[in-house]
Amino acid sequence: MSSLETPSPAIDKATTPAPPKAPGRRQGDERFATLRPAEHTWAIAAVHGHADKLGALHDALAERLTPEDNLIYLGNLLGRGPAVAKTIDEVLLFRRSLLARRGADPQSIVYLRGGQEEMWQKLLQLQFATDPREVLTWMLAQGVGATLEAYGGDRNAGLSAARQGAVALSQWTSGLRDRQRACDGHNALFGALRRAAFDTDRHILFVNAGLDPSRPLDEQRDSFWWGAGDFERLEEPYGSFARLVRGFDPRHRGMRQGAVTVTLDSGCGFGGNLVAACLDRHGDIVDSIEV
Repeated sequence: MSSLETPSPAIDKATTPAPPKAPGRRQGDERFATLRPAEHTWAIAAVHGHADKLGALHDALAERLTPEDNLIYLGNLLGRGPAVAKTIDEVLLFRRSLLARRGADPQSIVYLRGGQEEMWQKLLQLQFATDPREVLTWMLAQGVGATLEAYGGDRNAGLSAARQGAVALSQWTSGLRDRQRACDGHNALFGALRRAAFDTDRHILFVNAGLDPSRPLDEQRDSFWWGAGDFERLEEPYGSFARLVRGFDPRHRGMRQGAVTVTLDSGCGFGGNLVAACLDRHGDIVDSIEV
């Protein structure tokens, strides 16, 4: 079992308090995105900081994606790879090129928060963790170091600040936030990340890595990032959702379609390829790109 399937208890110490429980999705809940009606939705799997592969995929996708299609990035743009900041720049440039097309709709492009983005946001709040050194050590083992370096951070300086206490850590994380803000458009993109997305008919649910089928959508908490273990064993719809689509598989086994699940992950960031798939209104794969 990959360590990413089950989070270290340490990461929970860095999280902010969970929102109040609710029986279902609240009206206007900005944690989730509703995709506009479309015949086709293109979904891009975990990128993990490989800007070159994402650029090549975007080049191929530009020839197939129409203004009537939706596009969703399924999280884990950050982490592990050699060019995290350039990956975000590539996403922003591709968005700009798509929106320059006649008939383009900004609502057609959606970004999900992956495990890497979740860790990065918690790293920027590290001074509030009960045991920040333990949390940072665990995060570094999961690949957050590549994102840290992309924004001018140093892991040894972070570990040193964690030993010194909250004041030193606050200064360290403040510097990281300043350097992130200095990258044009990056803050806006991070602010646009959503925990999950679905179509207007609530037939297809898009997530990063998994979910807990015993909990309503509002109560998933960190299951979207760390609940990957039993995803492909699901054989029954999740509420009204007859198709569940994810972009990160800890075992990186490529495109796989089960009774109700679709997995898109050929191991980008782990020596494998980057994959995107086109799904129709029923959530079936009708086209794909792999680079």
